[in-house]
Amino acid sequence: MKLLIDTHILIWAAADTLPEKAVPYISDLENILLFSSASIWEVVIKKNLNRPDFTIDPFLLYRGLLDNGYRELDITSRHVLLVNDLPPLHKDPFDRILLAQAKAEGAILLTSDETVARYPGMIIHIS
Repeated sequence: MKLLIDTHILIWAAADTLPEKAVPYISDLENILLFSSASIWEVVIKKNLNRPDFTIDPFLLYRGLLDNGYRELDITSRHVLLVNDLPPLHKDPFDRILLAQAKAEGAILLTSDETVARYPGMIIHIS
């Protein structure tokens, strides 16, 4: 199964604080784990805003993801254009690009965001 992991779950994985429900998805060696360059961008921006939920060093997060077998998914124009097709349920541009990328790549989005989980498509909500 191809999984695009949202930013918060990536941070939890790096901190070894994954919710129990996420562990089988992340630890299954059959799954292809993807992270978006948008997630690294989000961490950089929100860390610089001193958000308490974004204290992780983005350089260490990036390196750790690659070292642990995650594959980076770059943002393409095709992904950006698919954002236009999303219903206006959520205004966060980072979450919206993740939704579009998952759709474009035939991946399941693994998210901790309840609003994102309301979108149609292949989404697994981790609470």
